[in-house]
Parts: sequence; structure tokens; C-alpha cells
Amino acid sequence: MAKWEEDQIQFLDSHGNNAAKAKYEAHVPVYYYRPTYADCHVLREQWIRAKYERQQFMKKEGSDGLPGGVKEGILFKRGRDNGQYLARKFVLTEMDGTLKYFIKPDAKEPKAVIKIDSINATFQPEKMKHSNGLQITYVKDNRARNVFVYHNDGQEIVSWFNAIRAAQFHYMKVAFPTANDKEILSRLPQNFLKEGYMEKTGPKPTDTFKKRWFTLDHRRLMYFKDPLDAFAKGEVFLGSIENGYQVTTELVPNSYSNVWNYGISISTPERTYLFTCESEHEWESWLSVFKKVISIPMTVREYAVEAQFKHRS
Repeated sequence: MAKWEEDQIQFLDSHGNNAAKAKYEAHVPVYYYRPTYADCHVLREQWIRAKYERQQFMKKEGSDGLPGGVKEGILFKRGRDNGQYLARKFVLTEMDGTLKYFIKPDAKEPKAVIKIDSINATFQPEKMKHSNGLQITYVKDNRARNVFVYHNDGQEIVSWFNAIRAAQFHYMKVAFPTANDKEILSRLPQNFLKEGYMEKTGPKPTDTFKKRWFTLDHRRLMYFKDPLDAFAKGEVFLGSIENGYQVTTELVPNSYSNVWNYGISISTPERTYLFTCESEHEWESWLSVFKKVISIPMTVREYAVEAQFKHRS
């Protein structure tokens, strides 16, 4: 099937009307991700194809992203140590709330069992250098773990993405029976708030600045030596202003230990972290997103995550 050009996708996306939506989007599941112009090509292309080519949402039958509560298939997964992408069998099961992957298709025991309520999944074509690249981030032993996968078929990788959302939605409907759909949707996979390089120094006066790749996922600020690392070198929890978290600007003079001087200071109840940005633009961008996060009151679930951070520090 031919790949659609960007201008074709934009035309169809912008020329839809209410009558067409009523017809072609009649039975879009509540958890199904509706991409915007800011999303990657494969998400927007497959959304258009699902509506107009496959007419996937015109009938209730066949619109479910996880029929039978199980999805199984082969994805190419990046090796944690060698960086090679190898075929692995993945099994997503709604009933037990897990995503498992196996080294071999006939393996009896999974290599990993991931709880779906801890998953965030985001498309990362630029970072992974593959148009269908998907990053699955989850929490293991109170620490973030990244799994990078892709499938050469755009429809299949988007199907996996929405199947994860379906499994999470149904799981949370049971786990949080009083929550409405809007509240549950806010907990499903979302794009990271921001990613990019900053320099970071340690708590000691003698610690030097080191360049790290940072990812802000909700209130979890993770930093890595390389953007495709499986495990974060460290994490910082961003609470709210009312709970003693602060973000301020710092002018850091150039020294032997750092090359960037646009500084940001994040103060938590436990310690203060100092970061530097390469440019004024990046500095302002990080400041804006940090301040927005700490301005939002914490939820009950976020208090539990904060407690886990304090327990391990």
C-alpha cells in the first residue's frame, strides 16, 4: 500500500466536516488516540487510513483496539547493551494487566513482564531514526526503564499503540470505578512534556557538570547518558509549589567543569538540583515547562509516587 504524502494527510485532516465525522468517526473508541497536526507522520497517516480506507469506525463491530482482550505479535526490539534490533514476541493481556515479551516465539517464560498501569508509550521517529519507532517507558523496581521497538508496517505499530491504550483504559475503569472517562484518559500514554540535552552537576561542590539527555514524563524528570539508554542514570520528582518544590533561574559562570551558563535550579524538600542549558531559547523552554508542572496540585496517585522517590533516596 502506497505511503501517503504529507500534503495529502494535511488536506484530508483539515477538510473534514461535521457530516463526515458523524459518518466516519461514529464509533471511535473513547481510548483511541486522535492525532493532531503536531504528531508524527505514521500516527496521522494511519488515523486517516483507518477512517476513510478501512472505514474502521463506521460500525461498532471491529472498532475495538484489543479484540478478545489479547494482542500478540512480533516487534523489533532494541537490545539493551548492543543496540541491535531483533525480532521478539510481544503479548498484551488485558485480564492480567501485563505486556510481556519473549526472546523466542516458542519460549515458555517471558524475558520481561510489564504492568500496563505503569506504561507510557510515545512515538520517537527522530530519536530512533525509524519512521515507526515506538518508545515504551515503564517503572521497574521504582525506576524508569525504556524499551524501543518498531514494526515496518505502520498500521501494525499504531495498532499496538492503541491496544496498549485500550488495555490501560479497561484496567483503570476497574481499578478506579469512581473516575470518569476524562480522568482516566489523562492517565493514558501521552507525549513527553519535553526532551533534550542539559548539563547537570552533583550535590558536592567538587562535582563537575556533565552533559545528559533529559526526559520529562509527567512529574518524573529522567536523565540519561544517551537518548536510547534503557535505564536512567537518575530521576527527579517534580511535586507542586504548595509542597515545597521551586524552580528558579541561575546564572552559572563558565568554568572548567561546564560550557553552558543558562542555569536552572530545582529545589525539592530533600535537595537542590542545578542544570544548565546551551541556549537562551532552551533555557526559557525548560523553565516554562518546569514551572507549569509545579503549579499544578498533586493527585493522590502522585503523592504515592513522591513517597516512592523519598523512600529510595
